[in-house]
Amino acid sequence: MEGALLGAGLAHAPPTRLLRPAGGAMWPGTWRKVLAGLSPVSGAAGRVVKRLYCPAGKRDTIFALSSGHGKCGVAVIRTSGPASGAALRSLTGQQELPRPRAVALRRIHDPSSAETLDRGLVIWFPGPHSFTGEDCTELHVHGGLAVVSGVLQALGRLPGLRPADPGEFTKRAFQNGKLGLTEVEGLGDLIHAETEAQRRQALRQMEGELGQLYQRWSEELTKALAHVEAFIDFSEDDNLEEGVLARVDAAVQALEEEVRGHLQDGRRGERLRGGVHVVIAGPTNAGKSCLLNLLCQRPAAIVSPIAGTTRDVVESALNIGGYPVVLSDTAGLRETQDAIEREGVSRARERLQRADVVLAVLAAVDVAPEPGCLADALRAILPPGVPPQRAPCILVLNKADLLEEGRGGALLGACGEGALPPTCLLSCKTGEGVASLLNLLGTQLEQLCGDPLAGSPSLTQARHRLHLTSCLGSLGRYHGYKSLDLVLAAEELRLARRHLGKITGRVSAEEILDIVFRDFCVGK
Repeated sequence: MEGALLGAGLAHAPPTRLLRPAGGAMWPGTWRKVLAGLSPVSGAAGRVVKRLYCPAGKRDTIFALSSGHGKCGVAVIRTSGPASGAALRSLTGQQELPRPRAVALRRIHDPSSAETLDRGLVIWFPGPHSFTGEDCTELHVHGGLAVVSGVLQALGRLPGLRPADPGEFTKRAFQNGKLGLTEVEGLGDLIHAETEAQRRQALRQMEGELGQLYQRWSEELTKALAHVEAFIDFSEDDNLEEGVLARVDAAVQALEEEVRGHLQDGRRGERLRGGVHVVIAGPTNAGKSCLLNLLCQRPAAIVSPIAGTTRDVVESALNIGGYPVVLSDTAGLRETQDAIEREGVSRARERLQRADVVLAVLAAVDVAPEPGCLADALRAILPPGVPPQRAPCILVLNKADLLEEGRGGALLGACGEGALPPTCLLSCKTGEGVASLLNLLGTQLEQLCGDPLAGSPSLTQARHRLHLTSCLGSLGRYHGYKSLDLVLAAEELRLARRHLGKITGRVSAEEILDIVFRDFCVGK
């Protein structure tokens, strides 16, 4: 596609230049003439433009089991496409379709043999008022394997129907403008959400808040770009208002600050989506694997009195206070001649570098109740250069059941005097102190992830961050180019807008022309 445009001499051409005839005057509505096939842009370029901006032709009708696989009380089978109505008539044996979006009880037959497959509920969703924007049906049948298999086979024998590819229903919803890319991603996250916080964030994104934010930014950039393009093309005609470029500069500056603030969110949305990485670390025989098993409520790691039992990283996914956690147990940190254990220690150090929160575990009976001793022991666990008081860390003093009376209080007091991270006494053997640990960990998780319903929506995908960072770079280069070459400055605005469009899935050159003709009196 890019090659076709390049061959026609039109690759990366601004829309206002793409549609300019040799005489130099702009033709109002030319872009629409391109789409109607009446464009002066002909040949390969015309075909590429039409393929880019014209809707796809008539599609197949697809069907699939939408509910989970396996035995269940009710299974939902969906169809989408132009033959959905005919398929529903064939399966029910009735020529009259049910009222739109109303549940109807019908016998469901195999059209090839007239055999009754089941008695269930059917719903008719005529397009465009459906999930995909096409004609859709839903069959709510009993969830036995034989029933579901029979209905799917009957649908597969109907002309014009085929099994759906993975995600094809949602893909059609996107292609038909029912969902933006961020909403599609939110729907996927909602399906896979395992905690309350994940559900809230995914639902907010699926309902369009994140997409609306990016779309607003895209509209502001579109308007700024249209004004710059108009200034380049028509400033000599004295048909433009004064101060156009000053207003563009102010708008770009405000947008740049807003995008930068959005990026500086501490990766809250990404952490909440993928899970907060909590690493259990400490010297050998401190009780790290016991702590993992205690928090998981199952024997996830091998426990023994032999130092260096854990050689590799053991992971477990947890829900703590409604936040997703990926909990990792690591090898005990010590100098060793054993090659395998040395590799385990190396992996533990690497995992600590990537940790969001560290549970630094020490045996309470092995440390003196002095701030300096506790700080040195903690410093030996944390990555180099990270001050103990600033680390995203919880100090866990394990084996509290072995302490002499009064020593636990002395240890906690020493931690308070030394300005160390939040500390708790714990006994993995008796379970004493686990509630205190979970409270401290819940506080850390809340600080890292925040409230997904509060404030502006957070970006949730690495690709969002990548495109927003590129967008911010283009906005910064716009300021550098505007005093040297306004055409290059406009190109940076176009690139910034393109990066935003890649997040939402909406990139259109026609919008720029709409604003040019709407906001300026060009060629009147």
